[in-house]
Amino acid sequence: MDENNVSELENAVLMEYTQIAQTMKRFNHVCKELSQNPNEQLLLQLRHLEQKMGLVLTLYKASVWSVIMDEQQQ
Repeated sequence: MDENNVSELENAVLMEYTQIAQTMKRFNHVCKELSQNPNEQLLLQLRHLEQKMGLVLTLYKASVWSVIMDEQQQ
C-alpha cells in the first residue's frame, strides 16, 4: 500500500476532523464578535435559559435523590 493512499475509514475520519476544525473556527469567530459587540436581546434570552437550566438541574437532582431513597427503603 502506498504511503500517500489512505483507507476509506481513515479518509472519513480526516473529513470529520476537517469539519470539526471549520466549525470551531466559525464558533471562535462568532464568540469574538459577540464579546466585542454584545447583543442585549441575546443576553436576556441566555439569562432566561440559564434560569431554566438551573430549575431543570434542581428537578433532576431531586428525582435522582428520590430514586436513591426508594432503593434504600426496599
